[in-house]
Amino acid sequence: MDTSAGPTPEVLAAVEDEFRAAFSAASDLESLQAVRSRFFGPKGLITGLLRSVGQLPPEARRDAGRNANQLKQRLESELEARVSTLEEAQRRAELERDRLDLTLPGRKPVFVGGLHPTIRVMEEMIELFSEMGFALASGPEVETDWHNFGALNFPDNHPARDMQDTFFVEPHELGRREDLVLRTHTSPVQIRTMLKQGAPLRIIAPGRVYRCDSDATHSPSFHQIEGLLIDEGVSMAHLKGVLQSFINGMFGPREARFRPSFFPFVEPGVEVDMRCVFCEGAGCRTCKQTGWIEILGAGMVHPKVLESGGIDAERFTGFAFGLGVDRVAMLRYQVDDLGHLFRSDMRFLGQF
Repeated sequence: MDTSAGPTPEVLAAVEDEFRAAFSAASDLESLQAVRSRFFGPKGLITGLLRSVGQLPPEARRDAGRNANQLKQRLESELEARVSTLEEAQRRAELERDRLDLTLPGRKPVFVGGLHPTIRVMEEMIELFSEMGFALASGPEVETDWHNFGALNFPDNHPARDMQDTFFVEPHELGRREDLVLRTHTSPVQIRTMLKQGAPLRIIAPGRVYRCDSDATHSPSFHQIEGLLIDEGVSMAHLKGVLQSFINGMFGPREARFRPSFFPFVEPGVEVDMRCVFCEGAGCRTCKQTGWIEILGAGMVHPKVLESGGIDAERFTGFAFGLGVDRVAMLRYQVDDLGHLFRSDMRFLGQF
């Protein structure tokens, strides 16, 4: 087609006839795209006509440009409408082809995940103590020597400071306050909370701790929950009541006993035992044939610890306790080897 004369009425009519012939023959999106390129692309017929308007005499440019633009808009509108119709039909065909039959029975999952038994037990313990009014508190796992030992009345030569029992982050000097250590208990959280909040307070501090222990009932890294209650007039009777309520809540009604014991941060201190859940007191390997199994340590907070926490030891008293969550999980589910909780064996974990 000769379009050198520019967008005259005759040329525009011829271009429209050619467009309609091509448009009618296009039956799919690919052929319509070819029509778009042929007429409206950078080198398309109508594009070329619009560019040629500038070469016309000034008096002819206005009408020629208007007529060419009107033709372009009309034909493009028809083309876009046809493209939209075909695209919608294509989408409907794809949806129909990929349609899901919601009445078909579902596929049974090969494996359904769940909470690790240690985390499950920790959440139960937190709930039990929360019902008794204890609030949650937390702190860093990498602690200073002072928060982990000094503020808790550990003398510089106490065995818990020995390299065989404690993981220091870097070379250290005995008793240096700023030295860093992987916390051996969550008791540093108690010191931090006392310094921040003061008395009275009632908190539990769950978290991971680190020690150089490894046997059937101990692990070098384990979870612990410690509790602290400070107020006026707090006594050992309150401590016994809280711990007996905890044992009954976790294991059902069960006899407990309190044995005198030494911990630097409490005075007096006690070890708390309960009737063995494996043999019910008859004696077995886990309870070392005694019928009793140790579950936690506790006692009345030492005045020096209260002073380290900025609390008046003449006015306030308190008690503290600490127990391993993994050990409680072992007793709760009657697992005879604590290592099962750390080996990621799905044959074991899949039972919970």
